[in-house]
Amino acid sequence: MREEDLQTILYDIENKVAKVTFNRPDVHNAFNDIMIKELSEVFDCIAENNDVRVVILTGKGKSFCAGADLNWMRRVKDYSYEDNLKGSLKLADMFYKIYASPKPTIARVNGVAIGGGTGFVAVCDIVIAADQAKFSFSEVKIGLIPACISPYVMKKCGEGKCREFFLTGERLTAERAHAAGLINMVVPHGELDDVVGELVKRLLSSGPEAITKCKELLRNVAQMPFDEARKYTAEVIAKLRISNEGQEGMAAFFDKRKPKWDK
Repeated sequence: MREEDLQTILYDIENKVAKVTFNRPDVHNAFNDIMIKELSEVFDCIAENNDVRVVILTGKGKSFCAGADLNWMRRVKDYSYEDNLKGSLKLADMFYKIYASPKPTIARVNGVAIGGGTGFVAVCDIVIAADQAKFSFSEVKIGLIPACISPYVMKKCGEGKCREFFLTGERLTAERAHAAGLINMVVPHGELDDVVGELVKRLLSSGPEAITKCKELLRNVAQMPFDEARKYTAEVIAKLRISNEGQEGMAAFFDKRKPKWDK
């Protein structure tokens, strides 16, 4: 995929880090059907690119993502059920691709994240938000619900908080979103890049295969009964111990040196 072909996002790779930036600052980076398609394609590319070790998702300008684009919503309003279902499945698939990415994802929340924009926050592994950021599940205010993003928000915040946030549609400060478990850290806006940069360094110091397997573990174990999880987890660690990466990591630890991937 060529970056110059993208209409709604920016995508670049530098020093093993892919940066995906919502690039519609004139509409507060609201997403439409084109952005959904482009994000799906970019995250497919990221999953297959062995040179990418970490992904940063952020917004250009003052906002992170203000949810669905109003002009797109005007068109969707007149769609049939079948057309609405088709479009909604594309949206759901896009969120899942980000959530299930084999590479660790960092949301760099530089401003407001509203409605589906908060969904992008929920599907990322680690979220660093500027202290001025605001969050809201405002769909009920226009007679809709946060349907496609709900599985990911509920995993992070739990049903109790989601009952409050989804039903009221209220605006949340970064501090309140942090207390609810939606985001991991709140920092002054001017320190956002430094904090994200330090987090990237920590992720790059870990084994890339171990990171991928750890993400699979997090997705799978929570849905398994204990008997199934016992066998699955034993098999996973046994395979990693004899893998090239596992062997190198343990050897580096005992030799008191950095492993080959941490150079």
